[in-house]
Amino acid sequence: MAGLPAGRITGADYDKIVGDVYQKFGYLFQNKAILRQALSHRSHTRLTNNNAESNERLEFLGDSILGMIVSEYLYTNFPDYDEGDLTKTKSLLVNESSLSMIGKESGLQELILLSPEEEKSGGRMRSSIISDAMESVIGAVYLDGGLNAARMVVHKMIVSRMGQILSDNNQRNFKGELLEYLQARGEAVPYYEVVSESGPDHDKIFNIAVHTSGKVTGSGVGQSKKEAEQKAAAASLEHLKKNERQSDSQTG
Repeated sequence: MAGLPAGRITGADYDKIVGDVYQKFGYLFQNKAILRQALSHRSHTRLTNNNAESNERLEFLGDSILGMIVSEYLYTNFPDYDEGDLTKTKSLLVNESSLSMIGKESGLQELILLSPEEEKSGGRMRSSIISDAMESVIGAVYLDGGLNAARMVVHKMIVSRMGQILSDNNQRNFKGELLEYLQARGEAVPYYEVVSESGPDHDKIFNIAVHTSGKVTGSGVGQSKKEAEQKAAAASLEHLKKNERQSDSQTG
């Protein structure tokens, strides 16, 4: 769906935006100006040339508020999680992929104010723009209604989808992350080896090991080679980063 026309936003438009945000986020803004800023991409503010602020500063604030609220929730509700578990889970809940997915599901992209050029280039469906707008709206809710209002919105929009987010196998590309990690250190690309296959053709189980620098540093089991490779890459990353931290602590 096309968004609102850039540069021609009326009072009636803002009333509709406030109502739409209430329907999507469950929060009724009192300050329309702060909501407008939260939804204003920098391309829109440059176009209108009226000294209005884009949502970049609110994005900065919203990122911190979101991180704090999610951290608080995980710390309180998952007492068995260690620091590593908490950090990993928080990262999955608040990363660009998750926020963009939630924004698209709620229809937030329809409300973002963009320039016609940004619109034509596909900006309305760009993950980075939608996730930035999510953070900006959270920052705006905090300024308009306080921490409890922001907490309510974060729980409604993000925490309630925790199971969905964490079960999304496409949430992180561990193979890509492992490749980038090794390349940044001047090491060779990883090699994935099928250790074993079991089960009938329609229900195969694959066991795959990943070799980095000539050593097996991770393994994974899955119902497809892709799934097993992702799990192996995740295990390898965890192993390599743990060894790196231990080495740093010994030499520090």
